[in-house]
Amino acid sequence: MGAGHSHTPAEADASRMIPRMMLAAGILAAFFVVELTTSLLINSIALLADAGHMLTDVVAVFMGLGAVTLARRGSSSPARTYGWHRAEVFTAVANAALLIGVAMFIAYEAFERLRAAPSVPGAPMIVVALAGLAANFVVALLLRSNASQSLAVKGAYMEVVADTVGSLGVLIAGIVNVTTRWPYADVVVAVLVALWVLPRAIALARDALRILSESSPNHIDVEELRAALGAVDGVTEVHDLHVWTLSPGKDMCTAHLTSGADSARVLHDARVVLSARGLDHATVQIECPDSKCNETF
Repeated sequence: MGAGHSHTPAEADASRMIPRMMLAAGILAAFFVVELTTSLLINSIALLADAGHMLTDVVAVFMGLGAVTLARRGSSSPARTYGWHRAEVFTAVANAALLIGVAMFIAYEAFERLRAAPSVPGAPMIVVALAGLAANFVVALLLRSNASQSLAVKGAYMEVVADTVGSLGVLIAGIVNVTTRWPYADVVVAVLVALWVLPRAIALARDALRILSESSPNHIDVEELRAALGAVDGVTEVHDLHVWTLSPGKDMCTAHLTSGADSARVLHDARVVLSARGLDHATVQIECPDSKCNETF
């Protein structure tokens, strides 16, 4: 089953995904320069935190763009039979590590400022935060439709969403500074944004590492699948059953079934069982009890 090349959802939508990611990267890169410059001029740690998150957004989108392009092009190398499908998974790990690093750095800097919070003008924070919200909203719309089909795009989308929360925090800090002159609003917002981002980055890393370690997909109960294959009429034993994810949207399976019944029928019934669970990329070998015949599909 599954002979020939089968395109992943990410490959199928690449013609629309790549232009959107290029536009998103341009918007984020331009606004990052604005936000970083403003944060340094007014000495705002909350705005600097948001600029740091914006930088990870830029890097994430560019890395995701590269991963999606590689996955789409495939590979002509006989040593790389799966092409570059795993590129986006490695990208997701890098995105998560970068985001975790930025969150921890901002949290450290914010705690350092708790000793003596500097006075930060609120008006520039409000203006930049509103512009950041607009930029993040546009980019999130560009990435959202493909976030469920590509782990690389999902990583970029999550970082944009996180940065949107950061912009909201900067906006609140700016309003508090303007209305109350409380010097710690900037610091508190920076800490809250860092703490909000950290667990989401860890979750992204966990999902990517689960794929790299070739664990079974969360939606597949391997023991239930083993029982279902064993219940196929004529099957007496199921062994060497392996289920893993090559890349998001492309789950793989191999299995050996021992059966003395008609091989073609057993293969058909096994295919029905696997397809019902979304395992269309599968290799099944039928083994006769007396080891005199083997058939694979």
